[in-house]
Amino acid sequence: MAAISLKNIVKNYGDTQVVKNINLDIEDGEFVVLVGPSGCGKSTTLRMIAGLEQATSGEISIGERVVNDVEPQHRNIAMVFQNYALYPHKTVEENIVFALRRLKMSETEIQRRLEEVTAMLKLEPYLKRKPADLSGGQRQRVAMGRAIVRDADCFLFDEPLSNLDAKLRNHMRTEIAQIHNQFGSTSVYVTHDQVEAMTLADKVVVLRDGVIEQVGTPMEVFLNPCNIFVATFIGSPSMNIIEGRLFSDKLQIGSYELPRSLLSSVGCTEDLPELGLEVKVGIRPDFFNDKSFFAASDTTFNLNQIHIELVEPMGFDKEVLFQIGNEKLKARIDLRSDVSRGDTMELLIDLSRVLVFDSATEHRL
Repeated sequence: MAAISLKNIVKNYGDTQVVKNINLDIEDGEFVVLVGPSGCGKSTTLRMIAGLEQATSGEISIGERVVNDVEPQHRNIAMVFQNYALYPHKTVEENIVFALRRLKMSETEIQRRLEEVTAMLKLEPYLKRKPADLSGGQRQRVAMGRAIVRDADCFLFDEPLSNLDAKLRNHMRTEIAQIHNQFGSTSVYVTHDQVEAMTLADKVVVLRDGVIEQVGTPMEVFLNPCNIFVATFIGSPSMNIIEGRLFSDKLQIGSYELPRSLLSSVGCTEDLPELGLEVKVGIRPDFFNDKSFFAASDTTFNLNQIHIELVEPMGFDKEVLFQIGNEKLKARIDLRSDVSRGDTMELLIDLSRVLVFDSATEHRL
């Protein structure tokens, strides 16, 4: 195992800068997820760690070594690719042990590692099959087995589940988490799927346009996003963002006036204009409750006369669509709520979870 350090990493393709001065420390044994939309630089960053791309400038360290000029095969990393990257003419067994044989490892040690990994990944029945005879999930297990068997310092995952269906993705996500818990290896995982980021990561790194927007635990980036981009990218359904006006004693959204004293997450203490400061207000759908099932508390505010425009049963709960002022919002409420489209209801909102963002910069206040 080994820590990974990125210092002032820049990557240019011609005149286009795709990674912009990234600084990131990944601790020994940590599972870090790089997440962001397509084109944000996450896969390029991973490939620079692997040595498959050369950084334009900056320093990459794995353990105590600066590896900028070290060839990929000498970095002692293992990588799992989106497209599996298996040798089609080799069997499952041959794919898994290929790197070990190139290292001229003893046959006894190769067999010991092969048996350990294939038992863990339940691949024993498929050892003599070729990739074309396997399902997508089985191929991904083979790709993971090939990485694990090497006993590398760190594991790199480049969107390994994106080619799988939803059910298989959930299953493989659990397997990856269990493997990490068993081996405790330093892992860097790239995805555009914020659900994977939230469920797998010790630390989430949110990227946009080649820049790190925020680094934190899954709950830190969920509850305390630093800007509107992070707030709306992390979380499903996405955070509601609506126009508001902040005064010294209240926050106005539509016709509702929320008492400023209960907005514990709002840090703006500067003098505010008499007519209030134009802001954007963030409220996650999860922080609304149906007043019929939840008692008011010291930090809740009652939104009355809410007109429901749409109801979507989601299994354990319901999502309802409603409007405040000119803006449409979503709330996730109790499945027992007897509410239909066109009904009027009362919702409780947890004011301690209401976030306020600067309208111009979109950063948290």
